Amino acid sequence: MVCGKKYWIIPDCELPPEGEGELKGHESVIIVNDSPHTAHIKVKLFFPDRDCYEGITWTVEAGRVKCFRMNNESDMCGYVVEKETQYAMKLESDTKIVVQYGRLDNRQTNLAYYTTLGY
Repeated sequence: MVCGKKYWIIPDCELPPEGEGELKGHESVIIVNDSPHTAHIKVKLFFPDRDCYEGITWTVEAGRVKCFRMNNESDMCGYVVEKETQYAMKLESDTKIVVQYGRLDNRQTNLAYYTTLGY
């Protein structure tokens, strides 16, 4: 049995600034592909004050895990995510995947990192 779903929503995205300390603030989406097929994933971004953005595609090979960073333009297919801007993300895959979202926010000296599964 292959684990996961083909459709995922991550409602609480916001790329933080780099902040203080050695580790730099960032967001990431970690995808596990438990299937025997390569996953081709379409990414759609939702904003509170403008139209959605589509045009980001990701690939995760069969039986692999891959991390995509929102502050890495190549991971975002050239799209620049604005720091400190609220948005949400929808992932649509052609095979079942498992999605985890993480944010490292260290705008102050106390390190804040959290992860959550998408819906």
